[in-house]
Amino acid sequence: MGGIKDLLGDTPYEPYRGVPPHVQHSTTSADAAVQIEPLVFNLQHEVYQSLKGRSQTDEELTESTNIPPNTLRPRRRELQLKGLIRASAIQRKTKSGRNAVVWEVVS
Repeated sequence: MGGIKDLLGDTPYEPYRGVPPHVQHSTTSADAAVQIEPLVFNLQHEVYQSLKGRSQTDEELTESTNIPPNTLRPRRRELQLKGLIRASAIQRKTKSGRNAVVWEVVS
């Protein structure tokens, strides 16, 4: 298999038709999408590499990568839509005691 660029693809927003995801009627959401766009590939890479190390919940991913939850979840979803990661059959408790999906790399 090729390098990480080949694995993740050239277009970070491929699942979203080339446009960073944001709420259409919100100027602050649109502004945030523009600001995050240059960082997306590296953030996706970081999330993917962390999951290669071990399967994790979103909460665990936030802790292991230091990526804020509202930035991490869209990157994790993009990797899921690209077919690179998936929800495992396992759930783990969060700090608040709720069940959370454990994400894993697709082999």
